[in-house]
Amino acid sequence: MESAISIFLEGRNLARLMEGVWITLKISAASVLLSVVFGLLVGLLMISRKPALQAATRFYLEAIRVMPILVLLYMFYYLPDKNWGLHFEAQTVAIGVFTLWGTAEMADLVRGALTSMPAHQRESGRAIGLTEGQVNRYIIIPQAVRRLIPGVINLTTRMIKTTPFIYFISVPELLKVGQQIVEISGMKNNMASFWVYGFIFFLYFLMCYPISCFSAYLEKKWQN
Repeated sequence: MESAISIFLEGRNLARLMEGVWITLKISAASVLLSVVFGLLVGLLMISRKPALQAATRFYLEAIRVMPILVLLYMFYYLPDKNWGLHFEAQTVAIGVFTLWGTAEMADLVRGALTSMPAHQRESGRAIGLTEGQVNRYIIIPQAVRRLIPGVINLTTRMIKTTPFIYFISVPELLKVGQQIVEISGMKNNMASFWVYGFIFFLYFLMCYPISCFSAYLEKKWQN
């Protein structure tokens, strides 16, 4: 325990880990917020009656799902700089890639929630003269929101747990900071990796577990 305390109190190690937590949460929160906004729009397009829109959104969904996130990070971070001289900040690329991924996941959740609504809900709205957009806005979407919230919460925890991938484009998130501390402290303390990675595990638990509990609470509450 004394060796653990000495590692975290040395220099700014503990402060740097907390800064890594902040970057992790900032990127996750921004990505989830954008994913919800764009996911709602894409989800509505997925249930459009226009075949071209359905085909385009389905292609987008499948393309994002089969492409590893790490490959997307490399593509958007390195290719523009090497081929066209366009340099984007690593955190901006991380938010953009996670938003692409999260939008696809969110859109599929929206599609599932909207198509699971009973058919008579739409028929009733059309019967009283509402347009398709008004039916979605005033009848379908308000009822689907409750079904979406647990999925949004689950997507948030997945975003947080996926952020270690941005380590590979040099974003100083939690895992990268921990690796740097291990590389320096490991020369003087052979238990450094155990204590540092154990503490990182604990920090991820603190970030994700309350969100999971909140999701379980909502599901239990709405089932009653």
